[in-house]
Amino acid sequence: MKLKIENTLNKNIIKFIAPSTLVEGSYEISEIKDAANIPLAQELLQLPFITNIFITANFIAIQKNDMVEWDMVIDEVKELIEDELLANPTVVLQPSKAPISVYVEMTPNASVMKFVTNRILVEGIIELKNIEEAKEVPLAQYLFSFPYIKEIFISDNFVSITKTDNSKWEDISMEIRFNISEYIREEKEISTIKNFSTYKSIDHNNREFSEAELRIKNILDEYVLPAIAGDGGNIELISFDENTKIAKMLLQGACNGCPSSTFTLKNGIEELLKQMLPNEIESVEAVNG
Repeated sequence: MKLKIENTLNKNIIKFIAPSTLVEGSYEISEIKDAANIPLAQELLQLPFITNIFITANFIAIQKNDMVEWDMVIDEVKELIEDELLANPTVVLQPSKAPISVYVEMTPNASVMKFVTNRILVEGIIELKNIEEAKEVPLAQYLFSFPYIKEIFISDNFVSITKTDNSKWEDISMEIRFNISEYIREEKEISTIKNFSTYKSIDHNNREFSEAELRIKNILDEYVLPAIAGDGGNIELISFDENTKIAKMLLQGACNGCPSSTFTLKNGIEELLKQMLPNEIESVEAVNG
């Protein structure tokens, strides 16, 4: 496809006109994250001097910055567009559904396994001890129908499953993985929860934290929580007593009942807080969710 070049009133914008319609409607793209279904825009935005792309009807208008003059790069841009239109004449590709993937991760807790998906499941945290607590969580209702599942913890893109004592992971992990994958693939509802605070063991909505508590929470969120979440769990500050200097922490998911969590809490989190908040912290205590 041969393109015609046309100048505009803006010296930084050039139009590349095609002999036939390229798209229905119009598309304006300035960041590569917005160009997922437009390969042409993805290629053009790789050029460091291009700042904006506008595609409509039979032309593509491209805006550059002041790094270069058009006469230095116009042939390169024209050739790139022509090559890309030859490869993808539809310009805008229809989005396709990515395949569902679920992979299994061990956690430090031998009774808990983490099932990680390539989809965000919930925006928040859901911890459920039994099927009676799962009235607003269809995915959990489904999983609790299997006799070997004891507890369920869902956050972001993973589900942490606590198994019953009489079951073995080698017998059930692949079945759980398959069931979660099929449930998501069939686009069934994950959760109908409107107020996530009711599904967390502590409700902070109506509580004001002290300055000391906020400092502790900030350290937990930045330095501790990513690693804890990576192991399929969660940690939150319940309270901090400024007189005794004792911080009480809620442990959820894979951290709940994990033998190594006590060691991590005392030798990892407690030491970190003591270093970062000298003379403010005396001890950290765990409360299992």
